[in-house]
Amino acid sequence: QVQLVESGGGLAQPGGSLRLSCVVSGFSLSRHGMSWVRQVPGKGLEWVSGISSDGSDTYYSDSVKGRFTTSRDNAKNTVYLQMNSLKPEDTALYSCARSMGASYSTLLDEYDYWGQGTQVTVSS
Repeated sequence: QVQLVESGGGLAQPGGSLRLSCVVSGFSLSRHGMSWVRQVPGKGLEWVSGISSDGSDTYYSDSVKGRFTTSRDNAKNTVYLQMNSLKPEDTALYSCARSMGASYSTLLDEYDYWGQGTQVTVSS
């Protein structure tokens, strides 16, 4: 049974940092690219970042580039999203998603499993 479980969300002040984790089970993480996506109530899903199966390739949306960093530890079955210089507009429900292949994609229909998400709120 494939599972993706996010954690690490919470309340942060503008300019602050949070580190999200996505622990997976039920499949071999080393065979799949992974991405982080986020959703604000009333708005659509926004792709945030992607990482290839071996971690050698990463990519970020323009809205988070230079502030967020994604990484992975396949031995620990975990994918991370380090979020620095947080802004109020980063407030959202953040989820990790499994790519159907070894790479990642900015196209959300390239993903077959999603976690429930962890809420990030940036406010003073």
